[in-house]
Amino acid sequence: MEGYPPVQNRYVRAGSHSATVCKILIVEIRNMIIDTHTHLDFPDYKDDIDEVIERAREAGVEYLINVGTTVASSIKSIELSKQYKQIYASVGIHPNEASKVTGGEWSRLEALAGESKVVAIGETGLDYYRERSKREDQKRLFRQHIELAQRYNLPVIIHNRDASDDCLEIVREYNGKIKGVVHCFSGSREVAEEFLRLGFHVSFAGPVTFPKADNLRDALKAVPVERLLLETDCPFLAPQPKRGKRNEPSYLQYTIPVLAELYKVSVEDIKRITTLSAKNLFGFGQSITKGEIAYVIRNSLYLNITSRCSNRCVFCSRETAPYVKGHYLGLEKEPTVEELIDAIGDPSGYDEVVFCGFGEPTERLDVLKSVAGYLKEKGAAVRLDTNGLGDLINGRSICEELNGLIDTICISLNTNIEEEYQKLCNSEFNGKAYPSLISFIKKAREFIPDVMVSIVGVPGIDVEGCRKIAEELGVRFRVREYNNVG
Repeated sequence: MEGYPPVQNRYVRAGSHSATVCKILIVEIRNMIIDTHTHLDFPDYKDDIDEVIERAREAGVEYLINVGTTVASSIKSIELSKQYKQIYASVGIHPNEASKVTGGEWSRLEALAGESKVVAIGETGLDYYRERSKREDQKRLFRQHIELAQRYNLPVIIHNRDASDDCLEIVREYNGKIKGVVHCFSGSREVAEEFLRLGFHVSFAGPVTFPKADNLRDALKAVPVERLLLETDCPFLAPQPKRGKRNEPSYLQYTIPVLAELYKVSVEDIKRITTLSAKNLFGFGQSITKGEIAYVIRNSLYLNITSRCSNRCVFCSRETAPYVKGHYLGLEKEPTVEELIDAIGDPSGYDEVVFCGFGEPTERLDVLKSVAGYLKEKGAAVRLDTNGLGDLINGRSICEELNGLIDTICISLNTNIEEEYQKLCNSEFNGKAYPSLISFIKKAREFIPDVMVSIVGVPGIDVEGCRKIAEELGVRFRVREYNNVG
């Protein structure tokens, strides 16, 4: 796609069952940001737009979506997209203009939606804050925008100000057959949760950095980082260090560290994750189709050694999309020991190296042990994340084989009720799975220094009952957040 920056490619050998050589692409996106909501067509930028775009580039902003608010603004957005390769356009009419829209203007907007660099419909939605247009006109125009988006298979960019009930009611009418983002979110945590349930992304502008914006930060807690997008809404709502000044895309550099701190991930994690989410939603940029075998989250290196797993857990990301924190993990071929070691490089700079990818690591026990041995020789701290069914998978007790290779093991307990386990985890081992899991936890204590069991906070799970089992087994306990992988 025009304007897409090159990625760093690294090709290594793959394939464990033949001499065939295939290519595994390890993709690294560095300092790449997408501002999904700008208004660079506004008069605020008439004297220095080139400088603004250059500052954005220097700050790592590779793409911008300029969002139309009127027919004239939408035309200017398209013109900007043709003038600057890093700009894409959205066309729409702001709800404040709803009562003024003529049939001819709407026909013109419909035609604009088919332009080549138009990637979304909007800004549309409802605004009851000032009510510059009648509510019924706003609702009518909102529905027209949604139907236009459906016609072109484009996402919608929703403006929602003091109108959450009506906005949600209209979105529900389309039964999950629309996609998009609620931009510059300003509602409650409950409203965010409902938009997420309906399949939408959410973006927060500069106010999330304001000292007294605890309500926004509480709402943000409901948003999985994979459903978060970056935006400035420039020229409005500059982040705290630039508050009161004209906003611009380069100021995302002040918002991203705040988001990283709130999500307890790195700045690079936020950039990578939101970039992938924006590309997938708006449909531009180069698709990633090769799975990573070594990937970084925070300051830990994760190893993706197999796509096989004996379970099909209802909460697992495998069942939705092969992405974890912006990394694509869908392997075409299982990597060899040599390929994994090559991908690891020098492990000394990481807090730990974790066997945790798209599948269950003990499905390839010999590979796991060989690579773990290499890591221990290099002085690395090694963790294994496992479903705890390695004994059944390998047909023997394996914990003793992990002695001296694994420093920490995190075992997925998931429930304190044996009958519930199969409903949640859909194990190929059926009734044998849960008893073997409990036995594995007990044996792990004998051979691995640090043993932890985890559950996913699925609604209805007896957290305290699971905690009691962990205490009885003498191991650490962790609750992983539902819908938050990695």
